[in-house]
Amino acid sequence: MAHRIQGLMQWEKGRNGFVQKVFLLLVFGSLCDFTTGHIRYSIPEEMKKGSLIGNVAQDLVLDLKRLRSGRARIVSGENAQYTELKADKGILVVKEKIDREQLCGDTTPCSFSLEMILENPMELHQITVEVTDINDHSPAFKTHNLSFEISESATTGARFSLTSADDADVGINGLKEYVLTENDHFVLQQHSDADGKKYAEMILQKQLDREKTPNLSFKLIAVDGGIPQKSGTVIIDIKVLDVNDNAPVFNQSVYKATVMENAPKETYVITVKAIDADYGANNIVTYYFSDRNSPLADLFRITDTGAIYIKGDVDYEKVKKYELRIDAKDQGGLTDSSKVIIEVTDVNDNAPDISVMSFTSPVSEDSPPGTTIGIINVKDLDSGDNGQVSCKIEQNAPFKIKSNLRNYYTLVTDSVLDREIVSEYNITVVATDGGIPPLSAKTTFCLKVSDVNDNAPVFPQSLYSAFLPENNSPGVSVLTLRAKDPDENQNARVSYIVEDSSIGGSPISQYVSVNVETGVIQAVRSFDYEQIKELIFVVKAQDGGS
Repeated sequence: MAHRIQGLMQWEKGRNGFVQKVFLLLVFGSLCDFTTGHIRYSIPEEMKKGSLIGNVAQDLVLDLKRLRSGRARIVSGENAQYTELKADKGILVVKEKIDREQLCGDTTPCSFSLEMILENPMELHQITVEVTDINDHSPAFKTHNLSFEISESATTGARFSLTSADDADVGINGLKEYVLTENDHFVLQQHSDADGKKYAEMILQKQLDREKTPNLSFKLIAVDGGIPQKSGTVIIDIKVLDVNDNAPVFNQSVYKATVMENAPKETYVITVKAIDADYGANNIVTYYFSDRNSPLADLFRITDTGAIYIKGDVDYEKVKKYELRIDAKDQGGLTDSSKVIIEVTDVNDNAPDISVMSFTSPVSEDSPPGTTIGIINVKDLDSGDNGQVSCKIEQNAPFKIKSNLRNYYTLVTDSVLDREIVSEYNITVVATDGGIPPLSAKTTFCLKVSDVNDNAPVFPQSLYSAFLPENNSPGVSVLTLRAKDPDENQNARVSYIVEDSSIGGSPISQYVSVNVETGVIQAVRSFDYEQIKELIFVVKAQDGGS
């Protein structure tokens, strides 16, 4: 019967002075003869090497002797290099300083998982380490200057997209807001994308006059919410153009499109369209990405006619949806903005990946059905049916695959083994996903079956006859016996003995003997036909296992 112990949320102070948040969840079970548990720790980034993450032995209720006898070790995890298990103390410590931004980027919460395994009996415990953010980055623009050319006839309320700042921190330490330094003509309006990324537009609130002020310069400041607060600045330079009184207008505020991942470069995506009511050169509209320094410019390109094409590699496993902000600008510098949402459709381009967590060979031939031979972990980076994996054994063999935890499978015996019939198996496990067409991966286990003494020696016949002339020499060979045992090694080593009996009141050992190793029967003395015409006796064969 399975037992479940759920701990409480608690706070501990590590050696480095940071406060760690520990959440403990232990699950003990009897599925396929091994135990599983799950603990979760929370630590701040940038902790020093050797800093305490958590007391694994205490939180999993494990004795230090058990950790040593079970050869406790970290067996998997994509970021295992950041931590080290001190099995002699039962603690998990920082092995390499962790940079949350390098590890997770802007993903929150940021965590990575490890698996700790113990043997004899088998135990598999999952450890999740959450890395919390500290304010160690300032907001930063990718350029020092933003240049605009704006017509003096631009109407109040005209909007101009500003480049976004990036802050590698997250949460309260991330980008909080933008501030526009004091000027007579523009105010700032802030927005957020669907994914929460902040961007800003400056809005013209007072008519420009090129004759009075041909150029303007002020600053856009990006501020984060950390303590102490950090900021980044970009200078905005505006050249005022003469006479252009109509801005382009997009025919849609939001465009939507779908592309297949791995679509080849120059694949067409969608076309946006803006109309300018002006005449002549002022009627010509050009299109560009609002944030010209965005990394999306490496994945997509837009033509002068507003057609968008794939420029780089689109990978569903990395990004499932893109949002592009597009500006349309006429020859007088007036602009309008629109948004393009591009959904990426998954294709089955990742085969399952099989990792062997544990494997035991040889296995005794008297092992009961259900004995665990190995544990594997199977993952598929695709989503939906493309990422659904099933496992099976390729051969017709006395084994089966069982699934007990997500992505984990155990290889167990399905019937009684007999070394004398089959002494070695090559077991191929195939993992197949649900994509069309499906992709698969294989791994082969070479399993040897060890012998137990389950067979007795057998003579090829139950009765042997031999003739001996009288007056023979003592020690002469009379007959050679051979018994066979199908076991191996010591269990198949046969020895021979003459069973105790008597003839005419004298023990049989005074008449014949048998070589214990070769089975050769010899006459102990010279026989007289007139006294003894026949000897009947029993020889036993026994193996090394008695």
